[in-house]
Amino acid sequence: MVDQARARKLAKRIGAIVATAIDHEIKDPRLAFVTVTDTKVTPDLHDATVYYTVRGETLDAEPDFVSAAAGLEKAKGALRTKVGAGTGVRFTPTLTFVADTVPDAARHLEELLERARRSDSEVAAAAAGATPAGDADPYKAPRTDDASTVDER
Repeated sequence: MVDQARARKLAKRIGAIVATAIDHEIKDPRLAFVTVTDTKVTPDLHDATVYYTVRGETLDAEPDFVSAAAGLEKAKGALRTKVGAGTGVRFTPTLTFVADTVPDAARHLEELLERARRSDSEVAAAAAGATPAGDADPYKAPRTDDASTVDER
């Protein structure tokens, strides 16, 4: 087993190498809108998982995950060669590319939070003019020390 700090450092270096190679050296148009988001390396440093996300050509365009995955699969050998040359480790890790779901999950959470904010504001607006259903002071008054209220048996 390897030190976890070394594995994290290697994962960060692999992510930087892959991102730079995709951006500057791999000439596949399917990879034009691919962004490397994270990289994880197994404790034995033999396998690396590269997480990526794809954006559309415009803000309104839907990203093409299928062609990006095909482009990454085709460029896997060249990218592994770049990683081997750039890291200098004895065994170059195999690369696995996984589409990152964190941006979608974050977007979904933001939508849920916005829905909760709207619901809270509706409840606050309804409560603004509301009056209590019972007495204004629903709590019982404390007992006084009368002889009539004390039961002495």
